Amino acid sequence: QVRLVESGGGLVQPGGSLRLSCAASANIFSINYMGWYRQAPGKERELVATISGAGTTNYADSVKGRFTISRDISKNTLYLQMNSLKPDDTAVYYCRTDTGSIRSWGQGTQVTVSS
Repeated sequence: QVRLVESGGGLVQPGGSLRLSCAASANIFSINYMGWYRQAPGKERELVATISGAGTTNYADSVKGRFTISRDISKNTLYLQMNSLKPDDTAVYYCRTDTGSIRSWGQGTQVTVSS
């Protein structure tokens, strides 16, 4: 299993930006699926953005044009750049990797968007 550690969350005003990082304990070059998910209080965990091993990205409609997922293979790190943040973006953000049949989750990082 891959150990994942998220960081970069915090409190930000509406319209602000944050960059989340997810450091992996393994070489991410061979990981076919990496993604960011979020869970708001009282709601189910939902997909935010994913990136394939080939670099293909996919976004939830609610974040398209505002969030960007990327990775740095040399640092074994996944990123989520979040711009134009809204109060509805408030949630705990988790990164996830799928390696074959093994799914790994990080512990999550809190993002709060509030004035």
